[in-house]
Amino acid sequence: MSESYIKRILNARVYDVARETPVDHAPLMSRRLGNEVWYKREDLQPIFSFKCRGAYNKMANMSPEALAKGVVAASAGNHAQGVALAAQKLGVKAKIVMPVTTPAIKVDAVRSRGATVVLYGDAFDEAADKAQELVERDGMTYLPPFDDPDVIAGQGTVAMEVARQCGKPLDYVFVPCGGGGLLAGMAAYFKYVWPDTKVIGVEPEDAACAQAALIKGRRVKLKEVGLFADGCAVQQVGKETFRVIRETVHDIITASTDEICAAVKDIFEDTRAIAEPAGALAIAGMKKYAAAHNLKGATMLAVVSGANTNFDRLRYISERTEIGERREAVISVTIPERAGAFKKFCSALGKRNITEFNYRYEDAEQARVFVGLTVTPNSDDLQKLCLRLADSGYAVSDFTDNETAKLHVRHMVGGRAPVSLADEMVFRVEFPERPGALLNFLNALGTDYSISMFHYRNHGAAYGRILVGLQVAAGKRAALRAAIASVGYRHWEETDNAAYQQYLGRP
Repeated sequence: MSESYIKRILNARVYDVARETPVDHAPLMSRRLGNEVWYKREDLQPIFSFKCRGAYNKMANMSPEALAKGVVAASAGNHAQGVALAAQKLGVKAKIVMPVTTPAIKVDAVRSRGATVVLYGDAFDEAADKAQELVERDGMTYLPPFDDPDVIAGQGTVAMEVARQCGKPLDYVFVPCGGGGLLAGMAAYFKYVWPDTKVIGVEPEDAACAQAALIKGRRVKLKEVGLFADGCAVQQVGKETFRVIRETVHDIITASTDEICAAVKDIFEDTRAIAEPAGALAIAGMKKYAAAHNLKGATMLAVVSGANTNFDRLRYISERTEIGERREAVISVTIPERAGAFKKFCSALGKRNITEFNYRYEDAEQARVFVGLTVTPNSDDLQKLCLRLADSGYAVSDFTDNETAKLHVRHMVGGRAPVSLADEMVFRVEFPERPGALLNFLNALGTDYSISMFHYRNHGAAYGRILVGLQVAAGKRAALRAAIASVGYRHWEETDNAAYQQYLGRP
């Protein structure tokens, strides 16, 4: 099977728009992992992503008649820019359907290359449906983002360059995976030229459609996907890409949001470049895989696949980086409310850097302190600290993996709900960053519930995150849950979340 793609990849027409990107040695990461690590720098393409390869190869293989009618694509970013660049180079009319939530920087980049942008829907699936309408109405050709042999072959030229640049087989190659185009193309090439090299696909843990398909033995459609690594936020792996991946990929693993944030920092420290979350995904997976399998002395390469991220999103990434590295922990500690207690507590923490202290008087007996502090990664340092504090008489809660604590509560410490607020329910909700989205959510709730708490932070992403408390009579709780579900936004009930209970709920 992989042989059939070799000819396609060798004959792929990509270099009219793409450049042969370098393979850079990563000395800091190499020392940290005890392996020889290399980065394939696809973030250095003209559109700051590998996507121009597959888009151009697909269009270069289309008939003149089809090109004359123009092309349509649906994308929230990198594929859109690849299609726009290819169309500009070939002098072809292009319409790109992008979700309304797409950041302006990406919309402007597509328009600057002469493509017509149609803003439609909140997410990719709605934009894709609109693109199909345009295909049927105008007779234009749809350019798939990944599930097409010519697109796969175009992306596979990344592996062709790696093989030539490295000269000898690597032990491991880590490739990010969304719909699977890049992973399928690279794995097919390496299966033929470097059969002993293990190709590892890496997906976000909240958008792992290819891993789910491998486990089931067939393609599955995820009910919902996380949007942090938006370049890989795909509900279902492609049909053709999955066929290739099953036969050529050694394994598919996942990485968490915090691990991806840490990888963005890792890339910056070795290259001074800032990758987008999906662009850092393979590095996050490489670190995780090397630790899990205790790899030492191996040669490994990870693809830095893109660098299209909003500048203001870096606030969120930097905030989560140290936790992703397990160099920072977030804990809650109950201390006595008396003179000298806070100083005694600080002494109990020992000589370590404190990254955050949040505290407010609660009552005459006790106080809770929300603490961020540095810990030694890949060790039992945090566990020992918690045990030592407990032995000293402190009640300790570890919130390092508590999303509500990290996203909201740490910014809200300042007062608990009054005793009279006995019927509060709390929800964490993700909603699309577009005009009217929040009002749509509030309209669905109706007028039966009074909002008792609200927190929202903009992270420069397509989706906003809120923590909302509502006063709900006991007989109306099921109705509220149904109303929130009817909106279609991702949400989690957090009424029993320990961070909420300790810092924001009733005493």
